[in-house]
Amino acid sequence: MEFKDYYQVLGVPKGATAAEIKTAFRKLARKYHPDVSKVPDAATRMSEINEANAVLSDPERRAAYDAVGQGRKQGQPFTPPPNWDEGFEFSGAGGGANAGFGTEGIDPDAYSDFFAELFGRMGRGGSRGGRGPGGPQGPNGRGADHHVRVTLDLVDAWKGAVRQITLRSPQVDAEGRASLRDRTLEVRIPAGVRPGQLIRLSGQGGPGEGAAPAGDLMMEVQIRPHPDFRLDGANLVTTLPVAPWEAALGAVVPTRLPDGSTLKVRVPAGAQSGSELRVRGRGMPGAAPGDLELQVRVVLPSADDPAARKLFEQMATELNGFDARMQVATQTGAQAAQGPTP
Repeated sequence: MEFKDYYQVLGVPKGATAAEIKTAFRKLARKYHPDVSKVPDAATRMSEINEANAVLSDPERRAAYDAVGQGRKQGQPFTPPPNWDEGFEFSGAGGGANAGFGTEGIDPDAYSDFFAELFGRMGRGGSRGGRGPGGPQGPNGRGADHHVRVTLDLVDAWKGAVRQITLRSPQVDAEGRASLRDRTLEVRIPAGVRPGQLIRLSGQGGPGEGAAPAGDLMMEVQIRPHPDFRLDGANLVTTLPVAPWEAALGAVVPTRLPDGSTLKVRVPAGAQSGSELRVRGRGMPGAAPGDLELQVRVVLPSADDPAARKLFEQMATELNGFDARMQVATQTGAQAAQGPTP
């Protein structure tokens, strides 16, 4: 995908005012609109002009575009950095993981893949109030609801926490130029919050008119990948390493939880690598808590250890009739004959 320089498309400098952008758009529209233009590629040019105007005439889209496009040139290969939109605060209440940023009142399919990549995934929805960032909306001049996407550590989402989170808020000067201002909020994260859920911060959205109340800030949660755990819905999935004798004979062994504490679980005799143990209710907290899923991994002692090597050699001699491949094939055949578990 190639980077699109929307300022170049409209023929305006990066510091252009809102009035200059509006004037440039109208001038180009009169020249290239397919209904009046005789230029062979008028329809294509008009589509590019409309797309550039849809971004640069909107203070919030423009602020996001300026941030991700800093130092980039027209036609350069471009891939947005992972989670580049994290922490951007925009008007609109949001609508979960499928909401689209910047697509109110327009058809994103009419624009380029570049536009869709930037503005089709930023999780903003709802009404904007028609006055840019912070503009009032709703009855009696109440402030606009705002939306932001944040990424939390798994342990904070699992256990709950109070954290300071810095947001980047678009600000517009008197001439319509957009810039970003940082603000830091202390946020209480409820235990068990899950990806795509919204945390409502009352009164932290756009200011209201006069004595009208401010809007709310809706924080859409994403969970940062954890080296040892992954989320499967409300369930926590991790690996449980066990020694061969623990798997063969059964044992009660400790397993670590996301916050570093331990929980003792019973490994049944005859457990194999890849088998699953489930601890009910020890996944993500909530009204319907998830489970802790433990995937057994049998770990052999190193044969570089003389004592372990001696025992391996003894097993090889005394259990010389054991054929691991045949046993697996027999077990697989028996499971196939039983059919699927009802």
